[in-house]
Amino acid sequence: MIPTNAVAGVRLVVLSAGFSARLGSPKALAGIRGVTLLRRTVRTVAPLAAARVIVVLPPRAVRARAELRGERVDVAVSSRRSQGLSASVRAGLFRARYSAAVLILPVDLPWLECREIARLIARWRLSRRSVVARRVGERAGTPLVLPRRLYAQAQRIGGDLGLRNLVNGLPADELELLDVPSAALDVDTPEDLRLARRRLRGFKSGCRQGRCGG
Repeated sequence: MIPTNAVAGVRLVVLSAGFSARLGSPKALAGIRGVTLLRRTVRTVAPLAAARVIVVLPPRAVRARAELRGERVDVAVSSRRSQGLSASVRAGLFRARYSAAVLILPVDLPWLECREIARLIARWRLSRRSVVARRVGERAGTPLVLPRRLYAQAQRIGGDLGLRNLVNGLPADELELLDVPSAALDVDTPEDLRLARRRLRGFKSGCRQGRCGG
């Protein structure tokens, strides 16, 4: 069943193939209030997905695949994740290559709200050649909406900063930045995880009878 808030033509790509070196264990499987970051992220954005949410995982990833059972997802494998975040981006884009745009987000945003992702997509629909991205200072970060015209360039990026450099190198009239307060914390370290666990009071998927809300 397609959620009532789903946006046709935009594929949602969750990046979850990193090494989590600073955390010391797979961040996708870190639990907060009994829900892993992986499941929490998928459920948060699922109300916006007309097609299955694409989740990029490392090879095998048996526990992560088990965590996704029952969720409406397609798995893309990042077989070259030693090349950095760009390998995950490329894997996700290949799976979404026929879409009008992709919404790319990392798995490690524990406070993320569906309504803010919906706002990014809604803004992109008003200017479909532009990238609409989260504002990080004066630059763009993820989550972001990438239009299809940039897929070929994004398939050539490298390293952990390739996508960010591509987006921030665009002309000013091709990039729009929005504040996304719920993406303020990303879980990179054990202290980040402790903070997320202290601040988050119960799990809300952002979906109530197919609606996207806070």
